[in-house]
Amino acid sequence: MAATSSIATRGHGEIARRIGHSVLLTLISLGVALGLWTVVLKLLNLNPYFAKGPAQVYSLLFSGPTAAASRSILFSALLTTLRDAALGFGCGSAAAILVGVGVVLRRSVAQTVMPVAIALRSVPLVAMTPLLTLIFGQGLLTVGLIAGIVTFFPSLVNIVQGLRSVTPQSFDLFRAYGAKELTVLRRLQIPYAVPSLFTAARIAAPGALLGAILAEWLATGQGLGYIMVTSSSESQYAMLWATIATITVVSVVIYNTVSTAERTVAERFGIGLAR
Repeated sequence: MAATSSIATRGHGEIARRIGHSVLLTLISLGVALGLWTVVLKLLNLNPYFAKGPAQVYSLLFSGPTAAASRSILFSALLTTLRDAALGFGCGSAAAILVGVGVVLRRSVAQTVMPVAIALRSVPLVAMTPLLTLIFGQGLLTVGLIAGIVTFFPSLVNIVQGLRSVTPQSFDLFRAYGAKELTVLRRLQIPYAVPSLFTAARIAAPGALLGAILAEWLATGQGLGYIMVTSSSESQYAMLWATIATITVVSVVIYNTVSTAERTVAERFGIGLAR
């Protein structure tokens, strides 16, 4: 019992260490971004009417007379955008996994799907969004589709690469024991692909956030995208910069959270990290 308790304590301590490391990296990244923001504004000598610095954003959200109302508006929009991005990320990742498995298992699927995927990927999202809006309307479905498209393509490429990264010797060993195709997939190829899945998530999760914002900007009239449109059109530039700062903070947090989860899973299952 004492040994089990000691192992559990070490496990909890390791998790706490990883979380602390992630928080530290997040703070460093945000500090660098804050410094660049300040330096660029001063070096370029931008018009202060349009270009707001950290002090103006802080005043808007925390110390100004309308700080509470501004925070409420921004937080409500953020929740909407996170919902849209999560829907797109989940659906896009699931579709990428299913298609990636099909591409690896069946050459005919690869020959059919990959040219279509590449062709769709070449179409700019700015041009695709109005078309999807006409077809599916100005609702959650359109935003989810845009965020899902942003998620799908990088995820598909990384997943296929991960599933194909198994060494020939490993395949030979499984075949020697008479393993069936699905057994090889489940016990060999999918574990090999886990680092690639996390690599895809690091890229796709912030991308899904930006895809949702783009759809909100051009189509739905909700979320952070709509706040950016209205702030720009009404010359509320402090709110515009506050929205941009919020997007940056959330993107950095998402990236570092996925990285921490990747290291935890990799160490738990003895999987090498993707580089």
